[in-house]
Amino acid sequence: MSFWHEDAELNWAPQRPLEGDLEVDIAIVGGGYTGLWTAYYLAKADPTLRIAVLEKNFVGFGASGRNGGWCSAIFPATLRKVAATSSRSEAIRMQQAMFDTVEEIRHVVDAEKIDCDFQRGGYVSVARNNAQWARSRQEVENWREWGFGEEHMRLLNADEATKRLAASHVHGGTFTPHCAAVQPAKLVHGLANAVRALGVKIFESTEVRELRSRSLSTAHGTVRADVVVRATEGYTAQIRTAHRAIVPMYSLMIATAPLPERIWQEIGLRDRETFSDKRHLRIYGQRTREGRLAFGGRGAPYHFGSRVKPDFDDDKRVHAMLRSILLDLFPMIKGVPFTHAWGGNLGIPRDWYPSVSYDPRSGMAHAGGYIGDGVATTNLAGRTLAAEIVNLDTDIRTLPWVNRTSPQWEPEPLRWVGVNAGTAAFNIADRSEARFGKPSRLASGLWRALGH
Repeated sequence: MSFWHEDAELNWAPQRPLEGDLEVDIAIVGGGYTGLWTAYYLAKADPTLRIAVLEKNFVGFGASGRNGGWCSAIFPATLRKVAATSSRSEAIRMQQAMFDTVEEIRHVVDAEKIDCDFQRGGYVSVARNNAQWARSRQEVENWREWGFGEEHMRLLNADEATKRLAASHVHGGTFTPHCAAVQPAKLVHGLANAVRALGVKIFESTEVRELRSRSLSTAHGTVRADVVVRATEGYTAQIRTAHRAIVPMYSLMIATAPLPERIWQEIGLRDRETFSDKRHLRIYGQRTREGRLAFGGRGAPYHFGSRVKPDFDDDKRVHAMLRSILLDLFPMIKGVPFTHAWGGNLGIPRDWYPSVSYDPRSGMAHAGGYIGDGVATTNLAGRTLAAEIVNLDTDIRTLPWVNRTSPQWEPEPLRWVGVNAGTAAFNIADRSEARFGKPSRLASGLWRALGH
């Protein structure tokens, strides 16, 4: 469980499991954002559909209830990578779809009266050494080259950046309005209620043991369906037939006690902007509605054989590192208690490019590989899958991530060596840049190898 799950307004007691065989039109495996958004838009498009969502634990158990709460327009693959396999115009269209998705989620939250602390304050990323400042300038220049102006991404000088986020050693930064802070567990909980109200059946405590064309095998019975949707993200490697499709990587988080107003006056984040800095090994944070700092980052190891275990959510070394980073960012919080520490896994495809696919011949569909940027991307995925399955006339069906295939990850031990070596290299690069202020050649080479 995460800090977000502890909200007193939420009840996570698993509801009814599957009891015996079932026949439906569409069976969705996974009760997180992807599965629920897909069910939501399917039920909206055709209320006569018989739809079932099957979840091993309870809805929102995985990344959907554990993430940093960034409803952002960040698409996990860069514009350059998207254009490389489509075109410049298609890459721009993909990014525009992500901009629109943040507003689409706001619309659904309002329409369905989902209380999830949604506040569109934007995203500020500060540069805290010369290398990061050079990267900030290059990032904004890249946006301009793709035709996106200041209304989408702005370069901030040191004073402008500090007014939004008074971190230590600020050289400048960037700001985009295309991001909202949310309480992620309240979003997934509210979405599940909206889906149930539309007539979708959700079966919790129901583990799917095998996915096949038009059928699922569970401990409680067999589910037959015209369409089977795999929406398992960081748990995909536990499915025998998809073991090397997605690597599960752990991202860990911490939270402080509520900060006094005098400290918030120093820090900023007056509009609840989400925040990070420009290091390579990503960090991310938000100011919660209750006035806490919720903060996370990468750095946890990949576990041999793509293992996923609850024990991996609690890595004392990484949690200590996150507390140290947050204190370095905000020295004024020294003495404020840290009250929570948790974690969860996310899914990374081999080419760092998420995908959505549907094969009407086999009835198999899937979406995933969000690389930690899934709060908004899952909504676009759910809309796209629904449009594909019921054959809606919409342009999102022709976006460049639709019906593409990522390569399989290497077998072990190559997978373990490669993934952990990459994490270590980015950590070394960040330390080097902080010490010497020069952009890391090692990190630049790794990003090029990943197609960024």
